[in-house]
Amino acid sequence: MSQVNLRIDQIHEAIERQDDVTLNNLLAEVSSSETARLIEASTPENRSVIWACLDVQKRAGVLKSIHGKVRQFLIDNTPQEALLESLFLLQPDELADIDEDLPGTVINAMIAAMDELRKRRYNSVKHYPDNTAGGLMDTDATAVRADVSVLSVLRYLRLLRNKEGEMPEQLDSLMVVDRTNKLLGVLPLSEVVSLPPDTLVADILDESFQAIPVDASQERVARIFVDCDLLSAPVVDHNYRLLGRITIDDVVDVIQEQADDKLLRSAGLESNADMFSPVLTNAYKRGYWLGINLITAFVAAWVIGLFEAVIEQLIALAVLMPVVASMGGVAGSQTLTIVTRGLALNQIGRSNIPQLIAHEASVVFLNGLVWALAVAAIALYWFGDPMLGVVFGMALMIVLVTGVIGGIFIPLLLQRMSIDPAVAGSVVLTTFTDAIGFFSFLGLAKLLI
Repeated sequence: MSQVNLRIDQIHEAIERQDDVTLNNLLAEVSSSETARLIEASTPENRSVIWACLDVQKRAGVLKSIHGKVRQFLIDNTPQEALLESLFLLQPDELADIDEDLPGTVINAMIAAMDELRKRRYNSVKHYPDNTAGGLMDTDATAVRADVSVLSVLRYLRLLRNKEGEMPEQLDSLMVVDRTNKLLGVLPLSEVVSLPPDTLVADILDESFQAIPVDASQERVARIFVDCDLLSAPVVDHNYRLLGRITIDDVVDVIQEQADDKLLRSAGLESNADMFSPVLTNAYKRGYWLGINLITAFVAAWVIGLFEAVIEQLIALAVLMPVVASMGGVAGSQTLTIVTRGLALNQIGRSNIPQLIAHEASVVFLNGLVWALAVAAIALYWFGDPMLGVVFGMALMIVLVTGVIGGIFIPLLLQRMSIDPAVAGSVVLTTFTDAIGFFSFLGLAKLLI
């Protein structure tokens, strides 16, 4: 059992025993993010108990980390004054991420209590959609001028710490701007602390930095951070004026959110699904996906029904049919996964699609040749019918090739239709390979046996 699962069990056992001392001790040992996961893994009744045990600081961290539907549950079950205490501890960009879940009265009270600087920062972030660089950025970007010395920068940082009580989070570099706030470069802190005090910022600033447009999607932001190995990056408008910065902790959250979202949607579940959402709600949403799967299953069954007389004459066909369909599905899903990933990473375009088709066709031809001969020999040994072995091998070769073709073109077509291939690709591919597999195997059997 993992450490996380053990801790979940210990906390739930403490709740059942009404052992508040043990429960508080256990919760004190975990971070806000882990507490959020513990709450998500608990029933609504236990969520309320855990939430009541948290201090204001821990509640603030949980609110920014927890998924939307569970966050809404906690907000709805927290008195307004207690909720405001936690919200005041969040950064403006963090508030902008969760304010859609807050009641209007709470938002109004929160804004009314802000000082002018905090209100300005909140409104500047709120102006941008949550899933863009503007929605992710922290507007409190620490900036300096290029015509000052390292000594002046150090003095500025000391004043900033004295004023704010702490340094900005994940501060690995400073932004260098001109008089109009146009971004000129970045100044790594490692340079500030290691060079002579009289060194000018203009002589040591890094002009090869990666700036992120404010309207860039969060997927693009994550890709830039991964490709360039960034810890932080400036965010600029269309005139290259500095608006804020994005740090790696925000990007890690985006990457985790994307992974969770794809996993849930591939199973027909909505993103941010609640493990303990109402039964009727869950049944309705999952039933839709099951209905689609049932329709596709009937398509395959209809193809089999076309050859009912052939199957009745040779029972061995019924035994071997699932093998053909299964092999086609596996080959197709391998290619589907490669293509879907390539589309997500923007690695597939018109220029390399022909090469991708040729590559996958070569792979499947070699595999198909080997396994077609193998299954033909197995069928001959099992049923003693040479022609059945030939049919079995030919059908396998056909379904492997068509499975790969489907694995390439199905996600491309779905993307062109604005349908996420990660969600619908496997369902469409399964229907395609099953229908082709059954039709080729039974059709060849009818013609040759």
